[in-house]
Amino acid sequence: MSYLDRILGAAVFDLTGLPKDYYISAESADISWVQSIFQALGLQALLTSSFQLKEFRHAVIHGAHCHAIVIRQTNCYLALLIRQGETPVSEDWIQWAVSFDPALLADDPRFNST
Repeated sequence: MSYLDRILGAAVFDLTGLPKDYYISAESADISWVQSIFQALGLQALLTSSFQLKEFRHAVIHGAHCHAIVIRQTNCYLALLIRQGETPVSEDWIQWAVSFDPALLADDPRFNST
């Protein structure tokens, strides 16, 4: 199974942390996880500026049934929703996600773009 096949949903945020695009599958029709990512990006911005921390490369937010992996790409933050326990977050996974173009999901029949 490819990394792409493991994605249940995706959300794209601009570099200020505001949501831009969502890609939702039938399996993840509830988009409440996007609110958690929005809040996490706000907290990350606050901590980075308050403590003069370096920018983060990725973060994993654990949910009851899914994980959301947030990746900082060149022009945006990308959050990918995957089933819990299905994909360990490895360096290879992170590298794949950094270069992944979420616009590809618009052509994937499993996803609806909002």
